[in-house]
Amino acid sequence: NKTLNFGRQIFYQVKISNKEESIKEATHLILPGVGSFSDAMSELKNNNWFDPLSEHVFNEQKPILGICLGMQLLATTGQEGGQTEGLDFIPGQVSHLTKLGCEKPIPHVGWNDTHVKNKSILFKGIGSGNDFFYVHSYGFLPSNPSAISSIVNYDGEIVASIEKDNVFGTQFHPEKSSKAGLKLLKNFLDL
Repeated sequence: NKTLNFGRQIFYQVKISNKEESIKEATHLILPGVGSFSDAMSELKNNNWFDPLSEHVFNEQKPILGICLGMQLLATTGQEGGQTEGLDFIPGQVSHLTKLGCEKPIPHVGWNDTHVKNKSILFKGIGSGNDFFYVHSYGFLPSNPSAISSIVNYDGEIVASIEKDNVFGTQFHPEKSSKAGLKLLKNFLDL
């Protein structure tokens, strides 16, 4: 157990776990991500996380936040490491940035203005145009554009965050994005 401090009077108890019981006990779930789509999905399936995550997100309506690769895993399919089935929490596909029309250097690394596109729970009190920190080579393109809550311009619009019911995701790293990132995490944890 650890305590996250987002100010002098705001504290959250968090638990990093690889045990299914932790999902049952949790009020919120965060799916972080570093690595490749295919490897991460293999780990989720091989360690029997796929069904418990689906059960608690859909049946129990627990909020889930996917960060970076964690957001991409929420898609129907991903192309990194070969076509791989994702969690399919928000229908869509993850493709390499070059297939999305990007001709800038890849990976996309650095601080970029992020613009709120649709009404957003995550961006409550943050507003549009704040800088967030990115490091990625793939992008998530949801089937339904209404799931896109923010975009970043990196040689074209790239999905920066998604929201649908109790499922949330950020391509950027809120934990590395200063005050705006901490506010976004607080907004999620206050759901």
